[in-house]
Amino acid sequence: MPEKDLYSALGVARGSTQDEIRKAYRKLARKHHPDVNPNDPKAADRFKEISYAHDILGDEKKRGLYDEFGGKGLEAGFDADQARAYKHWQEGARRSPSNQEFTSEVDLEDLLGGLGGFGERFGFGRRRAPRKGADAQGEAPIDFLDAVRGGKVTLQFEGKGALHITIPPGANDGTKIRLAGQGAPGPGGAPPGDLYITLRVRPHPFFTRKGSDVYVDLPVTIPELLRGGSIQVPTPDGAATVKVPPRSANGGKLRLRGKGATKRGSETRGDLYVTLSAVLPKEGETGDLEKIAEAMEPLYGSADVREHLGRAR
Repeated sequence: MPEKDLYSALGVARGSTQDEIRKAYRKLARKHHPDVNPNDPKAADRFKEISYAHDILGDEKKRGLYDEFGGKGLEAGFDADQARAYKHWQEGARRSPSNQEFTSEVDLEDLLGGLGGFGERFGFGRRRAPRKGADAQGEAPIDFLDAVRGGKVTLQFEGKGALHITIPPGANDGTKIRLAGQGAPGPGGAPPGDLYITLRVRPHPFFTRKGSDVYVDLPVTIPELLRGGSIQVPTPDGAATVKVPPRSANGGKLRLRGKGATKRGSETRGDLYVTLSAVLPKEGETGDLEKIAEAMEPLYGSADVREHLGRAR
């Protein structure tokens, strides 16, 4: 990702709360999500931008590193403690008289070599070479549907460029992937280290997930609840048709078998649970809703729809 102010990408101030950041992301995600804007590359690029910003600012640890070090603090293998120690050494060296030797308990050779070449770019010594390149750690944000379905994705890494990664079907937030030979280069022809990536799954605008099951709220009209019928519902595999039984209740649930996420260690998939969510018509388009409610009231007769609540102890 190019160096860009992540707060501006979400349209929030630097002092914003996590709740404000989450709300800003969800609002923008609903507007620019590829499912809402098919075949629109600008919307896709904007969605990637706001998703990356949310991945960083929505995580307290990453946000702290970004606020302190900028984009450099997000690079794979970045060591914040060493960076602070190096900064402290620089400040101490500037304060020391030119004829006075600066002393520190920090092993400067190890320190500068361990900053991913940071010290070397300023003309300082190299770290003592290991027999193999150092392993690197990193995190990779992926889309919700890529985690559910799995597949090959291309991700951008600071200092690495584009890397092609295979996401296992049914991956969870926190799933780790090892990329052999993508760590720090080995000295003197020695093999490079490995890159260990922790997957971070972005929230979806309308899907949620528990284990291998996926959940979605489906807006329906009052007539659809009363009369029933066939309605299209989004699934991780695309649109599907569900049959709503007549006289369905608001909040009723339907299940589509095998439309959830792949179960880890298995080829079977979880289910998709659809919650029916009634939507009232707009006043300006339907006339007097209160008169309609009055006309329906006699249909309940003398029944107390909350009678069962009185029996709860």
